[in-house]
Amino acid sequence: MTVNPVERLERRRRRRRRELARWSIRAALAIVVFGLGVALGQALHDNPKPGQTFTLERTLHFPTTGTPGSTVIP
Repeated sequence: MTVNPVERLERRRRRRRRELARWSIRAALAIVVFGLGVALGQALHDNPKPGQTFTLERTLHFPTTGTPGSTVIP
């Protein structure tokens, strides 16, 4: 079976397109998997570990008006 040059060129183009499509899908899949891995890593990093103590420190400010009253009872 002989293939003329036009048919040969057409086969090569189809093969290139298929290979390009396969590699594009592989690259897209790799990017998605990488993105999911980064998202999972960030989620694990942001959440506190179970059983860990959480401390909140606040400072209370009391308003002062004039001279304070005496707290000493004679």
